[in-house]
Amino acid sequence: MRRRHRRAASSPELDITAFLNLMIVLVPVLLLGMVFSQIRTIELDFPGMESADAPSAEQLRLVVTIIPEGIEVSDSERGVIRTLPLKGGEQDFAGLLETLKTIKARVPEKTDVVLEVGPEIDYQTLVTAMDTVRSYPAVVVASKVEAELFPDVALADAPEGT
Repeated sequence: MRRRHRRAASSPELDITAFLNLMIVLVPVLLLGMVFSQIRTIELDFPGMESADAPSAEQLRLVVTIIPEGIEVSDSERGVIRTLPLKGGEQDFAGLLETLKTIKARVPEKTDVVLEVGPEIDYQTLVTAMDTVRSYPAVVVASKVEAELFPDVALADAPEGT
């Protein structure tokens, strides 16, 4: 008769120390990274898409045209309000801001503006123009806030020959 020798059944121990150390370091790093990767979007209205929203003739239709020669602020019904030539080879965004603040003081309920951009205008100039027409930094009760100008921005191509 044969004897069966059984080996002692032992279960191997699972060492997860290295894995836990990795998780202790990795989880906070990933959570901190999530805070800095926020996506910002700006909603835009494109002119000519909906004819039902066309403004009446009495309303101010503010148009800011950006071309390589400068910036022109106008009312589509009444004509040019102000022309801002280049200052030192750069667009005059400070002059644009002051002009828009004056217009906003006269027509406080107005919130929309059409931004006409020439094909030669670079992306950074477009973004700076959009930021300028939307809001400006102001001090209210000793704290810095963003005051609203014309937050509803519509983009359009600048007309030829402007």
